[in-house]
Amino acid sequence: MHIRKATEFTPEEIQYLATFPLITLEKSTGHKDFGSTEAGTLKAATAVKAINPRTKILYYRNIIVHYGGYAANAQLESIPNAFLESAQGDADLVRGKVPAYDLSNPAVESWWMQHAKEICEAAVIDGIFVDGNIKVLEDGYLRRDVGAEKKAAVKATYHEMMAALPRVIGHEKLVVANIIRARFEDAGLAALEYFDGSYLEGFEHAVGGMSREDYVAKGIAAMQAAARSGKIIAFTIGMGAAQQSEMGIDESRSGIDDLASIQDRFTYALALFLICAEKYSYFMATDGYSANRGGSKLWMQDIPEYHRPLGKPLGPARNRDYLYIREFEHVRVWLDIEHQRAELLWK
Repeated sequence: MHIRKATEFTPEEIQYLATFPLITLEKSTGHKDFGSTEAGTLKAATAVKAINPRTKILYYRNIIVHYGGYAANAQLESIPNAFLESAQGDADLVRGKVPAYDLSNPAVESWWMQHAKEICEAAVIDGIFVDGNIKVLEDGYLRRDVGAEKKAAVKATYHEMMAALPRVIGHEKLVVANIIRARFEDAGLAALEYFDGSYLEGFEHAVGGMSREDYVAKGIAAMQAAARSGKIIAFTIGMGAAQQSEMGIDESRSGIDDLASIQDRFTYALALFLICAEKYSYFMATDGYSANRGGSKLWMQDIPEYHRPLGKPLGPARNRDYLYIREFEHVRVWLDIEHQRAELLWK
């Protein structure tokens, strides 16, 4: 589960959250009722842990995009040149609305790492979810605005930070990043070495001249490799119609009407996941990350497939071109990524 709510979660919502094994409490969680995202996240995490201590809860932090609602943001006011700026002096560079951190500024680097350390000291926080990695690692992103030299400096500092992050927050804490993406030559697997696992989005948005089929096939191969090596996989896939985002970096989709309207899409998405899933792999079908009024229609929904037992995998997936088959004890998975079709034959 990957979710945010600006106000306090209700007791019923906390009960629902506690059914999930891996939760990221997103930016803005609880900030309206508790004064900051930090306080709101800790409040929600404490409530969930009281019901299910085994649930792993991650604190959301973006490595490059500056979001409001964090108490720690007040410290940035005393750091000169904390944000990247264009040659024209514009600091709202992300989507033309939000500032981006200048990680090459040592004071910003120190501020970000210290904040991660402090929040992960809480017993109810099992680790940190690092977002925005693709925006740093994609060479073309913001380079025209800030120049090639500054972009390279930000990228170099990012690598230093991520290499140090497990030591800073404690090796007993998890570090999961939004990092596997077929757009990179190695699909992000080299950078994954910094982390305990990867969240995945933008799985079908082909870039770089690749066909959609080849892009998805490359993503499947990367996810399989990561999962088989013991990394956490948090496969998150949108249910609505795909929409454009800058450079195809962000997952952007339209809303949905109801569960029934997405059944074929859901089956296809679940099959994609099962072709790759290993011991520490987790799945989320989503129509958005907001539990606020008017947000996700899948929030608080009880999805029948989640209750079906898989049993042990009877081996890895087999594939020929764009067709994949995999057997579990209780389900046979058939996937056709060329025609975006799938069947789950439950025994």
